[in-house]
Amino acid sequence: MNHSELALHTDRYELTMLNAALIDGTAQRKAVFEVFARFLPPGRDVGIVVGTERVADAIVNFRFTPSQVTWLVGEAIVNERFADYLLGFSFNGSVYGYAEGETYLAHSPVLRVEGSFAEGVVLETLVLSILNHDTAVASTAAQMVRAAQGRRLIEMGSRRTHDESAVHAARAAYIAGFDSTSNLEAGYRYGVPTAGTAAHAWVLAHENEYDAFVAQIEAQGVATTLLVDTFDIDEGIVTAVKAANHFGSPGPGAIRIDSGDLETGAFAARALLDSLGARETGIVATGDLDERRIADLVGAGAPVDAFGVGTRVVTGANCPSPGFVYKLVAIGASEGTMRPVAKRSLEKQDRGGTTYVRRLSAREARRIGLAVDDGSSEVEVLFVDDPVDDDNPSWSQVQHRLIDGGTRVGADTPVAMLRERTVGRLNDPAGFVQRPR
Repeated sequence: MNHSELALHTDRYELTMLNAALIDGTAQRKAVFEVFARFLPPGRDVGIVVGTERVADAIVNFRFTPSQVTWLVGEAIVNERFADYLLGFSFNGSVYGYAEGETYLAHSPVLRVEGSFAEGVVLETLVLSILNHDTAVASTAAQMVRAAQGRRLIEMGSRRTHDESAVHAARAAYIAGFDSTSNLEAGYRYGVPTAGTAAHAWVLAHENEYDAFVAQIEAQGVATTLLVDTFDIDEGIVTAVKAANHFGSPGPGAIRIDSGDLETGAFAARALLDSLGARETGIVATGDLDERRIADLVGAGAPVDAFGVGTRVVTGANCPSPGFVYKLVAIGASEGTMRPVAKRSLEKQDRGGTTYVRRLSAREARRIGLAVDDGSSEVEVLFVDDPVDDDNPSWSQVQHRLIDGGTRVGADTPVAMLRERTVGRLNDPAGFVQRPR
């Protein structure tokens, strides 16, 4: 999709606010918007930020087309006298964000947008739709990576979500530590490794399983994975080994089990494979898996070498949204200063003012008198309206400039590098400390 087509992928009130702001002059006032989550889902100590680079790319290319402007004026959403303003609209501010694959905590300002009120107010839905989706998938995928304890994970949920969402879900899951995806567009567009061999339809299209398996091995090689549960799992395994023997191999690369009691089935499959001499043949388990089922299988010692996960990863499983919000935190005052602003309603009492973030080791934090949770090795510190001295070697940078004066800073990071960073962070989550104002 062309980025310009995203201008109306938004909520009506953003354009009605823009229209009113152009009328009363608020449009040109300096403004700071921040994206954060008010809480982390139960049972999760950190989340994984994914989508900030996609957001930056979308913002620098955000435009209104002539036909969109004509429609907005015709619907009386924007006054006709502002048509030229919309046609010439482009973002000229700056954006700072957490790196893709970085951990975040409740109240972490994962994205900051600085510009005019007009520039920032129209971006809310676009920013949140990207960050909430990609981060939900990545954070769920990270839970599965932890549960799998080193076993391979294949993302295969494209058929359970929107076609374009499937591509970004595959990218997010890979960044969070999955090993591959079934989605070819994600492989083509982002370089995510792809995996997949055959479905039940392949077996059903042949006279019998043996013919299907022989044809598959002939086309894909003996290292392929054979789906053995179309009819009877035990018979399927025997036939898979027989087909591999036909090519001089003790067994296929792997078998896949997609139904039944996976724990019992995996133990039985391993015993049968070993008895047939196919000791090197792996076992892939699929079928409505989530982090709990993966953890149960691993905890029981089930001999599963890889898990294929679909619905439960692309939908965010138990947390389909991290709950990111996009809030105005500072607005230009008449005297040229920035006035902190914040929502104060019941259960939604946010923090006003621009938030700057640095991290440091727990040891260094204790040395300078900051309280640190037991078990934390790194601490995230929030500074409100107080930029941090970047010359202090104890602090590590968390917020990175993504857009400067409307221009994209740097190039998108290869997903393999993002994945490496994320996997390194998963076993070393940050603690959380907020410096008193």
